[in-house]
Amino acid sequence: MLKNILSRGRSRSLTRTQKAAIAGVGTLGAAAVALTAVPASGQTTTSEAAPTAKVAYSTKQIQDVHAGVTGQLAGASQKVATIEAKKEAAAKKAAAEKAAAKKAAKKAAAKREAKEAASRSAKRAEVKKSYPNNLDGWIREARAIMKKHDIPGSYEGIHRNIMRESSGNPKAINDWDINAINGIPSKGLLQVIPPTFEAYHVAGTSKNIWDPVANIVAACNYAADKYGTMDNVDSAY
Repeated sequence: MLKNILSRGRSRSLTRTQKAAIAGVGTLGAAAVALTAVPASGQTTTSEAAPTAKVAYSTKQIQDVHAGVTGQLAGASQKVATIEAKKEAAAKKAAAEKAAAKKAAKKAAAKREAKEAASRSAKRAEVKKSYPNNLDGWIREARAIMKKHDIPGSYEGIHRNIMRESSGNPKAINDWDINAINGIPSKGLLQVIPPTFEAYHVAGTSKNIWDPVANIVAACNYAADKYGTMDNVDSAY
């Protein structure tokens, strides 16, 4: 039949029905090739028209990719750890420097406070320190001032010369010696002439030659310059 149809098809165009018949015959033929004979047990088996080619594959590339990713992650973790370690070290260093600066500032403040306290104490001591308004008080106050200016002179040496020169009278004046004749009489406890008093006056004492403390200090300053110390003076000087 198929042969007849195909033979006739040469002379004229195939109808739609004939085309469908030809397609069905082709399909049945392909199915027949795929089917095998039914065994006696009644089971059927199928066989592939063409064996499927085996696909060759390898896990090496996957392992390589996995290893590469793992290495990158490990490297990234190491970098993060390094950065964190550096940050922690920097924070510790900054904290240590801050603590050291705070300690140094505290120490400096304590030192400054101690110095200021000592200064205040010294000032209070000076304010509270008072000497009696008599010969003993004048000598002791004069010696305290002399000590600050490194002017030598013992209590005994000063007292001895005062008693010889003025008998302890701060208003004593010599109006008969050569100095008096020259118009510059000796004055005060240690009988100092005005030019000598002015030349050897010590800052911080009165500029009044009659002041007993100022008179003693200026006279002792002069004696130190000329004789080494008032202790070496045993007569008029």
